[in-house]
Amino acid sequence: MIIEKFNPDSRENKTNHLTTEFVVVGGGLAGVCAAISAARTGTQVILVQDRPVLGGNASSEVRLWALGATSHMGNNNRWSREGGVIDEIMLDNLRVNPEGNPLIFDTVLLDKVVAESNITLLLNTAAQQVHKSDDTTITRIDAFCSQNSTQYSISAPLFCDATGDGLVAFNAGAAFRIGAEAKTEFNELLASDEANTELLGHTLFFYSKKMNKPVSYSAPKFAYTQEEIGAIPRCGNIQGHDSGCKFWWIEFGGVKDTIYETEDIKWELWKIVYGIWDYIKNSGKFDDVDNLTLEWVGTVPGKRESRRFEGEYMLTQSDIVEQTEFSDAVSYGGWAIDIHPAEGIYSDRPACSQFHSKGVYQIPYRCFVSKDIDNLFYAGRIISASHMAFGSTRVMITCAHGGQAVGAAAAMCIQQNCSPKSLLAPQKMQELQQRLSAVAHGIPGITLDQSQNKAATATLSASSELALSTYESNGDYQQLCQSSAQLVPLQSGPAPLMAITVKATEATQLTCQLRTSSKPANYTPDEILKTIEIPVEVGEQCVSIDFSDVNVGDQYGFICFLANDAISLPLSDRLITGTLAVFNKVHKAVSNTGRQTPPPNSGIDEFELWTPERRPNGQNLAMTFSPPLAAFNVEQVVNGHVRPWLKANAWVSDLSDPQPRLTLTWPEEVTIEQIDMFFDSDSDHALETVLMEHPETVIPYCVQRYRIKTAEGKLIADVNDNHQTMNRLCLASPIQTQQIVIEFSHPSDHVPAALFGIEIH
Repeated sequence: MIIEKFNPDSRENKTNHLTTEFVVVGGGLAGVCAAISAARTGTQVILVQDRPVLGGNASSEVRLWALGATSHMGNNNRWSREGGVIDEIMLDNLRVNPEGNPLIFDTVLLDKVVAESNITLLLNTAAQQVHKSDDTTITRIDAFCSQNSTQYSISAPLFCDATGDGLVAFNAGAAFRIGAEAKTEFNELLASDEANTELLGHTLFFYSKKMNKPVSYSAPKFAYTQEEIGAIPRCGNIQGHDSGCKFWWIEFGGVKDTIYETEDIKWELWKIVYGIWDYIKNSGKFDDVDNLTLEWVGTVPGKRESRRFEGEYMLTQSDIVEQTEFSDAVSYGGWAIDIHPAEGIYSDRPACSQFHSKGVYQIPYRCFVSKDIDNLFYAGRIISASHMAFGSTRVMITCAHGGQAVGAAAAMCIQQNCSPKSLLAPQKMQELQQRLSAVAHGIPGITLDQSQNKAATATLSASSELALSTYESNGDYQQLCQSSAQLVPLQSGPAPLMAITVKATEATQLTCQLRTSSKPANYTPDEILKTIEIPVEVGEQCVSIDFSDVNVGDQYGFICFLANDAISLPLSDRLITGTLAVFNKVHKAVSNTGRQTPPPNSGIDEFELWTPERRPNGQNLAMTFSPPLAAFNVEQVVNGHVRPWLKANAWVSDLSDPQPRLTLTWPEEVTIEQIDMFFDSDSDHALETVLMEHPETVIPYCVQRYRIKTAEGKLIADVNDNHQTMNRLCLASPIQTQQIVIEFSHPSDHVPAALFGIEIH
């Protein structure tokens, strides 16, 4: 029993004094990835999160699907899903949560963080104040946990602000911006003529579900009336059975202070949301809603924009559109420049304007480093970017990818006792880039150095190598109602001869084109190398396509068939790493109408968008190649790329090979302590975390079963249930051998075993 007598003085809360090496404030995806990335290299990390769960806007409190460069697979960014820690998280979520349950995604994130012994997680703990030893150095932060009434004083040599509003950076005095720059400041032609304080607003989501009986609904008195809701022009977009983040356009607050007036904004959104539900249920304008009930309404709005902080470099519109190359690139983006009217739902303008780049763009390290505070990193939506560039960099998986780069940089600073800005020295920056590449982080154009890779010094041989001569038909045909293409890696020299069996309902012409991208590493087919018109008769027939008089380089080519409703093309269930079919189609979710037509003088490119189908669709076009495409040889597993980039960059076995295997042989014994293997988890496929359901728990291209043996038959590893891109096998004790053999099982009868890379240390 505790009895404490009256104290005339005010009492103080319990205070815990903590010291660590790296403090990450903010537990959204950017903060989570920064913390994990640093912790895995041995750095002691404290992760401070002011909410009861991790994930920020991706959490069960907000329930926005997490996306990045893949953009719902609605742009031309092929094989662009972000790698490293966030890739692990997304693939783990797919494994246990293909239905997109936000509560389960919470647990996936918690599992990932608590699995790291070097992370101390403080939930429900809000950072309140920053303390500095001098003008440019943070020494500690104060934070308070409302659940245990405990004050925390947390000291460290390095800090990362991943709070979204930049609470740490703001308290520390760092320079920031709110609003939009004038077009003249950075020559951003899409921007307004004059600078302004208009922002993107907040959104509050709601979920409904269908019951087995009618459910009545009476709106709360604070909700807007049906008449008021019906008078909002954008409410004409309402679909009665939509749910969750399909209501992303319920947006408000861009004309207010999105930091200090957030609670006011939330109340306005509550009035709108409950009013919309009343409108759906009781206006009589919607069919089949009697049995619907309101299952959940958010209590925390999803916030898009507030402060942006100034780093050593500020990313701009032209960096995205022109795909600027940076010597200090550590991350990348690929979401459209996505700008919303500040009035949100009350605007009579479109709910958003999205302008895509022709490919992914690099984000330099300097955008993550404060120009003012010497020991402060930025991660998430507050990084150093103009308002226009922020329209792309703000999305969650892009934020997460940058966050893990920050974590790796912080760990390197701790290990080498140096400052964040010192990593800008060329040698140190190259080391940071290599550290990231070694964990399949994926920086466009940066290869993994092979000089220390023992696999690169071995003689490589394979039981088979795919020579792609045919995508076998499954018997199904698809009407050519939209232009379609097979995307394949070409090799320098004459283009191969091709053939395809087509069906025609009338005598007509099949128009075929060989296209490539004007930037070889892109997947925007903006260069037409040759067009062929082929007469087609009624019925089924095989047609030959001869592009052999065209010389091509080492890059991807599009074998295009232009739309013709009278023709149908055959499909194949055969899935081959580094190849897929794409279509010049409409994708409304990302403002894709098949062709991007920007406003005049906006600095945005005009081009066609060719995008894939999602599984369970996503079949290839059944066609043949002569000579076969010899683009999948074993030497590619040590070329430093671990995803398609200019070419497939993968060894692919022949599907008829009953036991695919790689053999690595050295002239003399080598010592092996660690083996890293990089598999195909289809980085082209978007893995939205909530609401959208996925048809599988393991990516169908991914090798799930493999064994590694020495020449003497000693079993090194026996893996039976892999679902991840990267497998790191740390041996209990080093082994010495002159040869290892890796045996693979094909992922399925339609998918041959493939491997992007192997690193042996």
